[in-house]
Amino acid sequence: MPTNDENLLLHLNEAIATIRDKDQLFKVVTTKLRLIFPFDFIGINVFDKELQMKRLFLRDYYGTDEAPVIPAGLDHFTPIAGSPIEKLVAAPRVQQFTPQQYLADYPNYAPFNKFDKLGVKHITAVPLHIGGLLTGFLTLASRRVPNLTAADEILLGKLGSLIAVAVANTLAFEEVARREQERTLQLSITNALLSIKQREPLFRAVAEGLSKVVPFDYFGLRVQRAGRQEPFEGFAEFSRTADDLMAPMLALDPNRTNGLNQLDRSAMYHQLNDLLQTPGLYTADDFRAQAQRYPLLRQIYEEYGTRAMLIVPIWQRTDGAAVLILASSNPLAFRPEDLDTVVSLAPQIALALENLFAFEQIEELKAHVEQERTYLVDEINTSARFGADSGAFVGSGPALQRVQLRISQVAPTDTTVLISGETGTGKELVARELHNASPRHARALIKLNCAALPAQLIESELFGHEKGAFTGAVERRIGKFELANGGSIFLDEIGELPLDLQAKLLRVLQEREFERLGGTKVLHSDARVIAATNRVLADEVAAGRFRADLYYRLNVFPIELAPLRERREDIEPLLRHFVQRLSKRLGKPIRQVRPTDLAALQAYSWPGNIRELEHVLEQSIIVSQGQFLEFAGFAGAPLMMATTAAPPAQPAAPIKTLKEQERDHILAALTRTGGRVSGAQGAALLLDINPKTLEARMKKLGIRRTVGVEG
Repeated sequence: MPTNDENLLLHLNEAIATIRDKDQLFKVVTTKLRLIFPFDFIGINVFDKELQMKRLFLRDYYGTDEAPVIPAGLDHFTPIAGSPIEKLVAAPRVQQFTPQQYLADYPNYAPFNKFDKLGVKHITAVPLHIGGLLTGFLTLASRRVPNLTAADEILLGKLGSLIAVAVANTLAFEEVARREQERTLQLSITNALLSIKQREPLFRAVAEGLSKVVPFDYFGLRVQRAGRQEPFEGFAEFSRTADDLMAPMLALDPNRTNGLNQLDRSAMYHQLNDLLQTPGLYTADDFRAQAQRYPLLRQIYEEYGTRAMLIVPIWQRTDGAAVLILASSNPLAFRPEDLDTVVSLAPQIALALENLFAFEQIEELKAHVEQERTYLVDEINTSARFGADSGAFVGSGPALQRVQLRISQVAPTDTTVLISGETGTGKELVARELHNASPRHARALIKLNCAALPAQLIESELFGHEKGAFTGAVERRIGKFELANGGSIFLDEIGELPLDLQAKLLRVLQEREFERLGGTKVLHSDARVIAATNRVLADEVAAGRFRADLYYRLNVFPIELAPLRERREDIEPLLRHFVQRLSKRLGKPIRQVRPTDLAALQAYSWPGNIRELEHVLEQSIIVSQGQFLEFAGFAGAPLMMATTAAPPAQPAAPIKTLKEQERDHILAALTRTGGRVSGAQGAALLLDINPKTLEARMKKLGIRRTVGVEG
C-alpha cells in the first residue's frame, strides 16, 4: 500500500511543470504510478467539450513486445456513444471493473477483447478533470486484482487532476508546434512561389517543405485539362529517396494501368470521381476497403505497396480539375491534423498552378513566335551558299566574274544596292549572297515582292499597322522594315511599287524613320536596302512611272546580271550541276546529254534564263527513260532537231531579234496552255512571270489571245 502519496504528487507536479516532451513526460508519469499502483496497461482517452467524441491520447502495454503505437481509427476523434466509455462518462468517478462486465454489453469493443486475450482481470478508470470539467479518462489494467482502498481511490482522483493538466498542456504544446510548422511551411511555399518559376523545382520545394510536417512516400499533383485525352496527367510527382529527399518519379503513376487503353483508364478515373472531389483520409483498413472497391486503388495497393492515402482537391472547374495526392506504405502515416494542414495549403498550391499554367502558356507562345521567326528566316535567308545549292554562281564566264567582284566590293558596306536583270537571272540569290557576306549576316534578310500584293496592302507590309487602322486590322502588325532592323531588306520587283508609296520609301531611305499605318509614333529602322527589278528604271523614270529621286537613292551601287544567252560558256557547267542535283532530289538516275542537244541548248536564247534552264532539265529528267536525257516538249526542241538533221557545214538560220524571240516564246507558252494567261495552268506560271506583267508584254508585242479562255 502506498506510504509516500504526497511525494508522488509533488514529483508528478514538478514533472508536469518542467517537462515539455510528451514521450518523456508520460514515461515519468507511468514509471512513478507503477511504483504504487501495479498495472500492465495504461491508456488515456481525451474528450471534446461536448463529451460526444473521444480520442486515444496514450496507450502502452507493459510486459509485451507491442510498441506503444496508437491504432489507426483511434488516433482521431470517434463517437463516445456505442462504446464502454459512455458508461464512464455517465458516472465520472474512480471505478473498478472487469473486462467481462462490459463485454456483455459491448461484445465488439476491440480493446476489451484484447484485454481478455492478454489475461487482464481488473480495470481501474480514473476521470480527468480540469476546473471541474471532465476532459478524459485514465485507464489502468492489470492481470491481478490490486485491492485498492478508499484512500487509494482518493489519491488516484488527485493524480487524475494532475494528469489532466499534463494532457492539456501537451495538447496545447502540440497545437502550438503544429501551427508553427504550418506557418513555416506556408512561408517556405510562399518564398518558392515568388522565386521559382519552373514546374519541377517549384513543386519539389513544396513537397520537401510539406514532408517536414506530413509524413509521406509519394507526392502527386495530378491535373485534368479540358480537351485532353488523358483523364488525369501527372503534373508534378515526387517520391522519397533513401536520403529523405524528394526526387521526380514515375513508379507510382496511377496512369500505368497494366496496358489498359485510354477508354478503360478514363472509366477507372470516372469511378474515382467521388473520392477526388472531396478531401479524404484513407488509412489501414479504410484504405484496404477502398482498394477493394476501386480498381485503380487496388492496382497501387498491390503493385506499389501503398497502404495509406490523403486526397485534397485543388480545384474543380469547367476547364478541368486538379487534385493533390499523398501516399505512404505506412498504414498509420496520416492523421486528421495532416489532412487539415494540406487543405490549408490548397489555395497556395492552386495559385502556384495558375502561375505555372500562365508561365508555360507564355513560354509556348514565345516558342511559337520563335518558330515562326526561325521558319521565316530559314525560308528567305538560307544559310547555304549559292554555289552549292542553287547554281547561281556555277560557271566561270566573265559576266559571272564581274558580278562576283561587284558583290565582294559592296558586301562589307551598308550601301544600298540595285540589282537589275531579266527574270530568272538570280536577282534574289545575289541579294542573299550580299547579305550573307555582309556584317549583318547574323540577322534576318527580309524579303518583300512589291508585285505580289495589292497596292493597298503593300504599305501595311512595309511599315506595319496598328489595331483598327483599317477594316480587318484586328491586331497590331510589325512591318518588314521594323522586322529587318539590324539586318537587310530585299525589295523585289521595285519597279512595280505605286507612286504614293515611292515617296514613303524615299523617306525611309533618307531619314531611316517611318510610322505604322494608323500610328503616330515615329519608328527607326537600321535596315540595309537591297532592291531588284527586271525593268529599266531609267526608262520608267522618263515615262513618269517611277520617281527620279527614289531611283537615284536606290541606284547607289548597281549590279547588272547578264542574261543566260550572254553566258553561253556557263550553260554546260550549269546543266551538269542541275542534272546532278535534280536527279538526286527526284530519285532518278543521272543521264547524259547528247552533244547535239548540248549544242542546241547553248544556241537557244533562254528568255527565262537560269530558271527556265532548271525547269527544262527537271522536266527532261522526269520523262527520260533511256541513257540520254530527252527534251521533247521543250520550246527549243525544233532547234535541237534542226541541229541533228542539218550537216555541220550548213549555215545557221538567221538569228531573230530579242523582241521576236520573246514573242515566239510567249506564243509557245500560250499555245501549250490553251490561251490561258493566269491561274494554276496559265502561261504566266509556266514563264514564271507576273500575270499583269505578261499581259503588258503581250499588249506591247501585239499578241492577242485567240484560243482558250482566261483562267
